[in-house]
Amino acid sequence: MKDCIERVLISEEEIDSITSSLAEKITEDYKDSKKPLIFLCLLKGSIMFTTELMKKVPLPVEFEVMKASSYGSSSVSSGYVNIQLDLNRNDLSEISILIIEDIIDSGRTLYRLCDYLRERGANDLKICTLLDKPDRRVLDIKADYIGKVVPDEFVVGFGLDYDEKFRNLPYIGVLKPSVYNK
Repeated sequence: MKDCIERVLISEEEIDSITSSLAEKITEDYKDSKKPLIFLCLLKGSIMFTTELMKKVPLPVEFEVMKASSYGSSSVSSGYVNIQLDLNRNDLSEISILIIEDIIDSGRTLYRLCDYLRERGANDLKICTLLDKPDRRVLDIKADYIGKVVPDEFVVGFGLDYDEKFRNLPYIGVLKPSVYNK
């Protein structure tokens, strides 16, 4: 796998520092909230980030997962968002939802997901992303908590994948174009 990585973009140590900083901000913002705080992990890519972040937030936090995608096995978003795994909750109006995302790229998946959750009654909805890639944005969506802005390069590791590979790298690296331009 390491032979497929052009360079390390974010080290394990920097990921730890980023999650600690985000956890401090989230803790400060939600410490006096009367609503239950739900960390909504978007599968599969966000699972590692979500678990590391949750360990550092010393508040009562509930955990939920959803799976929505617009990529499939491609390196480019299809533009169609498919919700493959939904929440089991019916009433979203009495909770604070913090969507935990690995990376915001085109914004299509997250934009559609936020609309979908609002349609279901979510009125306290925020977004936390480990990585933000604004150069690729096609829809106007912004995270409330951003770990790091990254350049327009194909990144993998720490949950991020290409065709279901590279998620288990402990750092975030730039994938060599020769891997995905076959």
